[in-house]
Amino acid sequence: MGTDIYGCVEVREPCADEDWYDGPPWRRALDLFPLYANRDYTAFACLFGVRDTGLWEPVAAGRGLPPDVSPDLRAEYEDVAALDAAVHGATWVTWSELSAMDPDVAPKGVRGLLELRDDRSPAMTHRYWITDEWPPDAVERLGARAAADGPAGTPFGEWRTDSTRVNYRGFTRRDAVGPGTGWEHVFAVMAALAGRFGDEGVRLVVYFD
Repeated sequence: MGTDIYGCVEVREPCADEDWYDGPPWRRALDLFPLYANRDYTAFACLFGVRDTGLWEPVAAGRGLPPDVSPDLRAEYEDVAALDAAVHGATWVTWSELSAMDPDVAPKGVRGLLELRDDRSPAMTHRYWITDEWPPDAVERLGARAAADGPAGTPFGEWRTDSTRVNYRGFTRRDAVGPGTGWEHVFAVMAALAGRFGDEGVRLVVYFD
């Protein structure tokens, strides 16, 4: 079964701390879809610790719904969770936290990302997180020199061996959630809203199934 993400961007009412204000402190501003419609487990792990294999230190994992979550999102979540036992991973993160992320953080203990594409099956890409050794099932397709030198002795780059195109490169948070991943649209909206509500007054609330 695959894992999908749901949720919305919320904003905090500027008057929420006034004595006379009796409305909800947070309001739903914009749904995550159509801003983001991908199923990218690397991004889920990097940001929220969902579908992680222990490689990332997520930005905001396992926080649950905020106690003051907007009423309509709480109702939505409770309705969906009552119908689907697979719903999990509810959490939230402010724009202040997202904008302060270090984009150069890499997965723990990882030298890089290896991508193998076979010309005979161009739609299929095999991806491997590389530590100190090449994956055994990839060694024959790397080429003799890379196989002999190992990950530590092989510089990042692209090359070919027979029908296989090899791409060995570094990988950071920027690659996981930066431009081209779809998250740039979510972040752009949150940044724009922060100009009105402040960095701590804009947050993303998500859940998964």
